Amino acid sequence: LVHRDWVYYKKFSDVPFTGEVTGEWNGLFKNGKEEGYWVTYWSNGQLMSKGVYKTGKRVGEWLGFKPDGTVLEPLTGTFKKGVKVSD
Repeated sequence: LVHRDWVYYKKFSDVPFTGEVTGEWNGLFKNGKEEGYWVTYWSNGQLMSKGVYKTGKRVGEWLGFKPDGTVLEPLTGTFKKGVKVSD
């Protein structure tokens, strides 16, 4: 996938991607934006983050971790429309 103007597309396509991705990123895209529950991993296999997206923006409780497994504060907390509103 390629990222243009905050929307994801398949390579060589102008149609926003809809579908599931797995690997270091695990979740769904709808019309080129993250949607629903997502889990991401660092290249070393450690959990990077987990939480819910709505139309490409973080919502609700999120947990984020550094590659060594310790908490990554900027990615951990409660989000509303992609903005962290509390720890």
